[in-house]
Amino acid sequence: MIELLPGRLLRLEGLAAAAGALALYFDAGYGWLALVLLALVPDLSALGYLAGPRVGALTYDLAHTYAWPVALGAGGVLAESGTAVQLALIWATHIGVDRLVGYGLKYPTGFKDTHLQRV
Repeated sequence: MIELLPGRLLRLEGLAAAAGALALYFDAGYGWLALVLLALVPDLSALGYLAGPRVGALTYDLAHTYAWPVALGAGGVLAESGTAVQLALIWATHIGVDRLVGYGLKYPTGFKDTHLQRV
């Protein structure tokens, strides 16, 4: 049971991040259309796998770490840019949902090797 805890906590963390980002998104009055249209944009980073697993893991991981949407969102708040905040919240929601369903950051050994599990 204890060996399952880190994976469950990471999934719970993903749920919390996605739910929090969505709550902020709708509280700010942003609409469904942009969310639906842009929700899967970070997955375009998987196209890096066309250049091999090493490049693919790098491009995927860069698009699926919370560092960028948090920086974008903070910058958006400071610059009073609603568009930046909206995009950051969509991006964070995407990452959170990915974590919730078990998709983690990739290792260069292959797409299915993640920090959460082998998918």
